[in-house]
Amino acid sequence: MPSTSPGPLHGVRVLDLSSVVMGPLATQILGDLGADVITVEDPKGTLSRVMTPGPVPQLSGIALNLLRNKRNVVLDLKDPADRERVLDIAATCDVLITNLRPGTLARLRLTYEDVAEVRPDIVFCQAQGYPSDSPAADAPAYDDVIQAGSGIPDTFRRQGGEPVLVPTLVADKVSGLTITYAVLAALLHRERTGEGQRVEVPMIDVLTAFTLVEHAGAATAVPPQGPPGYPRILNPERKPQRTSDGWINVLAYTRENYEDLFREGGRPELVEDERIQSARSRIAHADSLYSDVAAVLTGRTTAEWLAFCAESNIPASAVPTLEELVDALPEDEHPLAGTYKVIPQPVRFSAFDGPTVHRPAALSGQHTDEVLAEVAAWPRGDIGQTARSSPPSTARAEAPTEETP
Repeated sequence: MPSTSPGPLHGVRVLDLSSVVMGPLATQILGDLGADVITVEDPKGTLSRVMTPGPVPQLSGIALNLLRNKRNVVLDLKDPADRERVLDIAATCDVLITNLRPGTLARLRLTYEDVAEVRPDIVFCQAQGYPSDSPAADAPAYDDVIQAGSGIPDTFRRQGGEPVLVPTLVADKVSGLTITYAVLAALLHRERTGEGQRVEVPMIDVLTAFTLVEHAGAATAVPPQGPPGYPRILNPERKPQRTSDGWINVLAYTRENYEDLFREGGRPELVEDERIQSARSRIAHADSLYSDVAAVLTGRTTAEWLAFCAESNIPASAVPTLEELVDALPEDEHPLAGTYKVIPQPVRFSAFDGPTVHRPAALSGQHTDEVLAEVAAWPRGDIGQTARSSPPSTARAEAPTEETP
């Protein structure tokens, strides 16, 4: 799936001082869009390489996608000489993204102020669990604890159960997307003004805002007009429904949707039901209406209901398994790992091809010599003049060899 187009971020160089999922997801997206991403990995390795099984050592199933479209350099940030090498690389970069905690950055002398000395117009994105001006600034933070503090578990309690976590890394991934748009906004600002800046993305703020979009609800007004929580979303009957041969999710949203479903499902007496006559009434009686729709759907197959809903303009979806979703992914070839499934970027552009994999996931330290040779050829004093000065040209990724560390 090699791309023949450079992508909208071609010419932008990103230094990635992040690990696990949040930061690497953001830099994967920037790399997919054409940026030259240089990841500095600790000599001990990064967790994403071993989070799940994979076809070869260092390349877990997660790493094959999360680490794509990046060059990998191994340096020890605690070593003074390697810290200087990191600053040499930073001086050639437009963006630096890190999820190191504020105290750690200060001890390593890799704060925004330190990096701005060698690249004044850098976009320095610092993402950690909690705001840097809060008492919890240096507290450890992972997806589980950020979910817990975001209000998401309470939404499950309000559905009538116990507080639970969403079984996906929602805090990491939403924060990764937030890092991406924040960096792009800062790059646009720099393009217009020539100014770099520090951008902070606290995970807890990101996920709390994400949760409260609808769930602040009636409590948004001062004084509150009701308790927080959006009733339709919190309804315990809001879930996939059984059909005669599997599962489906049908969302009757309008009065006409309900009328069509009840007629087709053999419940004509419900067509004139007062509960479906207005949006306010449909929301107020969502629990019983959802139950009535679920009972109707058991009488036919998933395929039959999907066909009917498509014809009647009723929102509906099958409920695929994770296996089915993975099986449907496109495939690519990795020089070491062989054939693997690619998780594509969910955006399409009319002006260029892709985004696609133009640089397969690298082994640890695969590009150390290449990158250090580039920065050595461009002394630090000659770099960091303006945001619009182009970084050194980079070659396409080469296949790892047996000598690759």
